[in-house]
Amino acid sequence: MADVVPSFDESHLEGICRTLGDTSSGLTGSEIGRILQQAGIEDGDPAATKWKRLFFALCNRQRQDGCGNNVVRFLYAAMDPVRYTGNPDLFEDRRTELNQVLIFSGYSLEKNGKLKKQQAAATLDEAQERANRLKAELQRRGVHHDVLTFCKAELVQNNYFHAVFEATKSVAEKIRRMSGLTGDGAALVDQAFGIGQAGMPFLALNRLQTETERDEQKGLMNLIKGMFGAFRNVTAHAPKISWTVTEQDALDLLTIASLIHRRLDSAVRTPRTS
Repeated sequence: MADVVPSFDESHLEGICRTLGDTSSGLTGSEIGRILQQAGIEDGDPAATKWKRLFFALCNRQRQDGCGNNVVRFLYAAMDPVRYTGNPDLFEDRRTELNQVLIFSGYSLEKNGKLKKQQAAATLDEAQERANRLKAELQRRGVHHDVLTFCKAELVQNNYFHAVFEATKSVAEKIRRMSGLTGDGAALVDQAFGIGQAGMPFLALNRLQTETERDEQKGLMNLIKGMFGAFRNVTAHAPKISWTVTEQDALDLLTIASLIHRRLDSAVRTPRTS
């Protein structure tokens, strides 16, 4: 980041504060007060709604400073990865929400909790155009309808990673729903599709009567685990989450997700699920 950060547009700043002060998933009131104090920013209205309290404090300080440095200082303190060691999923959820606003200021919040300059999305129309283009090509390919759900402007306005990330999470959710299991990632896939000592998986992708059929079951398991390893690793937070996923990459990756969804649709619950 430059020594002097230009002031954030106040509408963008409001979006940042709405995310960080969200009633259900944002910072607590005490966290907001503590971080403001640590950053040396006056807490002008502690009794206000959380996001408004934060907006008043950051907006006033930015006006005093004539720059956005102290906004960034607060953001860095609030999104310091060390704060999320006990709940890393919360870090990713907040980071995703913040990036949907920050892209309009020409930034993205990286996995290390620091800002990186990006080409700004000028308008929501631009983001919508990207989403429509992605959806049209996926429809041409005949992808699974569950995948098309994730071709939304808010997911692709920064880059295409988030559309793929959300589609991958939908695969995990379908596996849980079909199997009755509650895990995630590779452990969920092993438990749901592994034949193991029981000689029977929770979900069978075919009859499993021949070596070829059993190899197919194992192959699809590995394909799903590979996708989770790249995009839904709940302990490492998808190590490649900082990838800049191109439109072509997104098309190919969402097509893989489509294949998996189709195979899951034809999977059979075995007696182990009862």
